[in-house]
Amino acid sequence: SWELLVICVLFLLLYCSTSIVKSFFSSKEEAEAYLTSPWLTRFAPSVLIFVFALSLPLNIMAILLFVFRLKLKKPTTVYMLNLAAADILLASVFPFKISYHFLGNNWVFGSNMCRFVVTIFFSNMYCSVLLMTAISVDRFLAVVYPMQALAWRTVRCAAMVCGAVWMFALAGVTPLFITEQTQKISWLKITTCYDTLDVSMIMKTFRYYFSALSVFFFFLPLLITLTCYVCIIRKLSSSDIDAKPGKRKRAILLSVTVLCSFIVCFAPANILMLAQNISSSPNKPLEILYFAYILALCVGTINCCIDPLIYYYASSVSQREVWNLLMYRSFICSMRDEFQLGCGKKKSNPLCAGYNASLNYFFF
Repeated sequence: SWELLVICVLFLLLYCSTSIVKSFFSSKEEAEAYLTSPWLTRFAPSVLIFVFALSLPLNIMAILLFVFRLKLKKPTTVYMLNLAAADILLASVFPFKISYHFLGNNWVFGSNMCRFVVTIFFSNMYCSVLLMTAISVDRFLAVVYPMQALAWRTVRCAAMVCGAVWMFALAGVTPLFITEQTQKISWLKITTCYDTLDVSMIMKTFRYYFSALSVFFFFLPLLITLTCYVCIIRKLSSSDIDAKPGKRKRAILLSVTVLCSFIVCFAPANILMLAQNISSSPNKPLEILYFAYILALCVGTINCCIDPLIYYYASSVSQREVWNLLMYRSFICSMRDEFQLGCGKKKSNPLCAGYNASLNYFFF
């Protein structure tokens, strides 16, 4: 069944993501080998460059689509607009991280800028996780309880949820902003940003903080998201939904894709973070799991590119709107409407025809 397939895939991804947990630094020489490794000084920044170049136009186009074409008429549109904004803000700090890795993990922008970049990076990453969870709950209500959820699935409620998500994400990473994040590595003559912190401080406070961060900002949202999509798949597989078999299969495939994306992008870094803090002790070096963790963070940023493809541009209606936006026809028509120049009122204008269809963000 689809439910069994989904569960098997998820457990396989979780198992694979924990297979790299055995890496740790046992000496200065090994730490130097990792910190100067081409994987961190070449591969990691190359991934960030690719994600930055691809995610920025995709998410900017999505925001233009939401604001000028689809408007904020549906709760899911509100969630996706905020998700696109979070992805753009996350990508905005990539140039600093790219420079940092290309310089051999040497931070040259100052302590305050390091704290700012770390805060923006993690707050928007976890904001994306929470917004994806909110979208899964919204889809669950729309598919499983369509009539009962009408009173709750409103634009106003969605806006309130998004506001709470932003505040919760910012509050969760506030300790990172108020704590020194730079650390000088004397024998390498570099200054790291976030990657290495004082061991005593980690053992006293941040060990529990990072563990709580993983639990409340990933594992709990993962459980909610998994539950929602399993229920959605069961509902779509039943005979209660009046839809063509092709549409059902497409909806189920999209659900599985979203779940796999969630796991692949966010599970490795959070599992490694939790494993590092559970296994760390004063007798073990702080750099345990560092190499795998940093690479996992870089791989996780690919989610900025995946989000537009599986959320915003999945439907044929959305694809037509994007094409029109690229051809400037839909965008110009909307701008004329905004300034009341009568473009939308001229029924004979072919450029304005056919642009009033709203996007179905759930599956069909």
